[in-house]
Amino acid sequence: MVWRRDICRRGGQGGVVSARRGYPSDLTDAQWALIESLLPEPNTDGRREKHPRREIVNAILYVVRSGCPWRYLPADLPPWQTVYWYFTRWEEAGVTERLLHTLRVKARVQQGRDPQPSAGIIDSQSVKGADTVGRDSRGYDAGKKINGRKRFIVTDTLGLLVTVTVLAASWQDRDGAKTTLLSTYLATPIRHVFADQGFTGRLVDWARDILRTTVEIVRKPADQRGFAVHPRRWVVERTLAWFTNCRRLARDYERHPEVSEAIIRWAAIAGMTRRITRGQPTRRQPRRTFTWP
Repeated sequence: MVWRRDICRRGGQGGVVSARRGYPSDLTDAQWALIESLLPEPNTDGRREKHPRREIVNAILYVVRSGCPWRYLPADLPPWQTVYWYFTRWEEAGVTERLLHTLRVKARVQQGRDPQPSAGIIDSQSVKGADTVGRDSRGYDAGKKINGRKRFIVTDTLGLLVTVTVLAASWQDRDGAKTTLLSTYLATPIRHVFADQGFTGRLVDWARDILRTTVEIVRKPADQRGFAVHPRRWVVERTLAWFTNCRRLARDYERHPEVSEAIIRWAAIAGMTRRITRGQPTRRQPRRTFTWP
């Protein structure tokens, strides 16, 4: 069955959107209402924007979710050159970071939490780098046997993204985490961070002395055999798993680490808008079994 929805609506700054096939990654009206007012004002040169901003955002989310190259955007979405122009300009203006902050506050308040988190969880994820990843920004993770890049993220205790840093996969966790923890310190009141055993050592002392932040190491039980869910750690691991559901993030395709960070933030923005409009975290659909005749 082909999932289809015909779209014909009025765009914000660009007039009426022509009828086109709807994609599962498109924003709903409620999700767009959360984002629209947070985008920068258009250039005041007297000309109306040719393409509605809602369609620009839909095109960005299509790339993130489907994993297609920018040049492969469907013809019924705005031209890829226009979409990428907005993508880069908004990133230079700090739009994704502002969206993340505002949506995280809304999601936390909706869940009955304080608007700003006081505790966070840090983790890293090594992913293979495509041929488009330059040699100067990739490395080899000997532990995971992966040649590519490593993503360091901090989430709050609900699993909502706070900060992200992308480095070569050759960086050790205790060294690469410093940039992420510093960004967290400057952007949020988080002063207690949970981490796994890969972050032990001098990072704990550095965070305590320089950032006045406690890094608490959550260790595995001595008698553990096989996989087990650990309190405090599973939330950030779930967030990383959600990111890899976006095909653009299944591996790293970006020439520059900063673009990878922007793609991760857009994936988190899409997840937060769904969470807010649904009133609860996204849940995996139950497995269906079919009986063949």
